[in-house]
Amino acid sequence: MLVAGFPAGSFQTNCFVIAPDEGGPCVVVDPGQDAEEPLRAVLAERRLTPVAVLLTHGHLDHMWSVTPVCDGDDVPAYIHPEDRSMLADPLAGVGPMGAQLAAMYPGLEFREPKRVETLADGATLDLAGVSLTVDHTPGHTRGSVIFRSATEDGAPFVLAGDTLFQGSIGRTDLPGGSLEEMMTSLRTKLLTLPDETAVLPGHGQPTTIGDERHTNPFLQGPQNAPGRNL
Repeated sequence: MLVAGFPAGSFQTNCFVIAPDEGGPCVVVDPGQDAEEPLRAVLAERRLTPVAVLLTHGHLDHMWSVTPVCDGDDVPAYIHPEDRSMLADPLAGVGPMGAQLAAMYPGLEFREPKRVETLADGATLDLAGVSLTVDHTPGHTRGSVIFRSATEDGAPFVLAGDTLFQGSIGRTDLPGGSLEEMMTSLRTKLLTLPDETAVLPGHGQPTTIGDERHTNPFLQGPQNAPGRNL
């Protein structure tokens, strides 16, 4: 299995490309700010053609480029229904920070891609020859999800979005966030996974469930404060 990723834009949001191999269909995950050009370079280098774009949640640093990518290739965007409204109005999802971002990027406008599919908890997506299981993990946003899969030799991995990072967790102080829901999501959806499960987070470096279980200070109890990043 091919898993390629790169950090995009000023938010350094990890955009991932998942495919069975080079020279065929692929899935794109979280094309953030300024992701379109480097994504096209990865697709050209690997001779890949997108069949879908998956979003771990609706914050603008993860969906900034979703419409040009989807509409450019005539493929659907997949997002949880609780976050779908942010496709057209992502600034509503960042609270007071939205006014600052609007001032930084005057004339900033978003709209839904032409094709949108909604994600359901526990659903299995068979896309581009890759099977991914959807887990609804509210806490960072109401519609946050993770995607679980495994390589051809059975090595498990999870695309964790902004639910779990190396040494931290996603912040819960923005609209739709909840520390209680975040801790429940971590306990019931992530910490139940095998220690060898590779974690591909929305920001920062890859890690494993085992490393985070034993070293992440935010996983030692529900009293901990929310983490970093959008």
